[in-house]
Amino acid sequence: MNTQIAVPEHARAAEARHLVQVYAQLGIEPVSAAGVHIQCRDRQILDLYGGHAVAGLGYAHPAILRALVEQAELLTFQTNAVALEIRARAAAKLAEFAPAGLDQVFFVNTGAEANENALRIALKHTKRERILAIEHGFHGRSAAAGAVTWGAAQKWYAFPRTPFDVAFIGRNDSTAAQEMIDGDTAAVIVELVQGVAGAYALEREFAETLASRCAETGALLIVDEVQSGMGRCGHPFAADAYQIKPDLLTVAKSLGAGFPCGAVLMTSEIAAHLDTGDLGTTFGGGPLACALIETVIDEIIANDLMENVRVVSAALLDALPVGPVESAQGMGFLMGLRCSAPAKVVRDALLERGILVGTSADPAVIRLLPPLVLEQTHIEELIDALADMG
Repeated sequence: MNTQIAVPEHARAAEARHLVQVYAQLGIEPVSAAGVHIQCRDRQILDLYGGHAVAGLGYAHPAILRALVEQAELLTFQTNAVALEIRARAAAKLAEFAPAGLDQVFFVNTGAEANENALRIALKHTKRERILAIEHGFHGRSAAAGAVTWGAAQKWYAFPRTPFDVAFIGRNDSTAAQEMIDGDTAAVIVELVQGVAGAYALEREFAETLASRCAETGALLIVDEVQSGMGRCGHPFAADAYQIKPDLLTVAKSLGAGFPCGAVLMTSEIAAHLDTGDLGTTFGGGPLACALIETVIDEIIANDLMENVRVVSAALLDALPVGPVESAQGMGFLMGLRCSAPAKVVRDALLERGILVGTSADPAVIRLLPPLVLEQTHIEELIDALADMG
């Protein structure tokens, strides 16, 4: 499996002329896509990564295209200084889809922006100065979101100081959680299934400890569902699978099926303490984004895509171990495959066979984040390719 895939030189050279070179790029150049397949200049590729979990309904989905065109013909943009029916509908639809009690919505543009605002809301609401996060978690690259991202300070954070006090709880360390979450804690932010860390699902007991200890101390529980939400785990949100009740929940990625959007969901009690000017965004809650949010939720429900996630992911688990894959972790279509060979080597070998997967912060784990419309036949392609690797 010693293979190195080069990015097409004409694309790399064209980008390098004006784009800052900060991304490690794969050796493909997509020109179009439909369903779960990407068409490159020289071949077609099965996409099991979904653009970092963004393409939740796949590509060129007819309902998404129709909603985008119809809304664009009506109104492409308006400020939050005016009320919009489409914004009201999207908020109502998202609140209904969310875990019980999270019936207030603030629309933003990205996952990092959602987490940034959730953290600010928690600090303002509690009037405390300390945030706790979980080791190995990833929450974004902005000032507050990066401050609670594990390892950011050592690798890329670059801000001279964090905007609040931060400490990290050991993963699945319930004893530490009991001790660290106290009356000085404004919030605990957690990915129940840690995406960048390799689709690592936290233990249920640990998640329950976080929730109960926050309730006891008055700290707010922020559940980051930027990757795990919108049906990806076989439930509307991972919080539903864990049966815990967050005070705030953040979502983005596949929320808009490829259109940039995000949201912070919160309880009515928390929202009641926010006043005019406390939060703001230029593009968040724009009509195009809202039309797509509404459509994504409708399509997930109407086509029973969460059941599809559960059935198809179970089929993959039943086929393991196979080839270099020794075991799996995660939940639904947020899955990490632990390999006997380095994950990058397995990823490149699969790409040679026309299958796109991702890597993770764990060098032994490849990550699967496919569209929710993935079928069992596509999983069989992956299994056959892995088996061929021996």
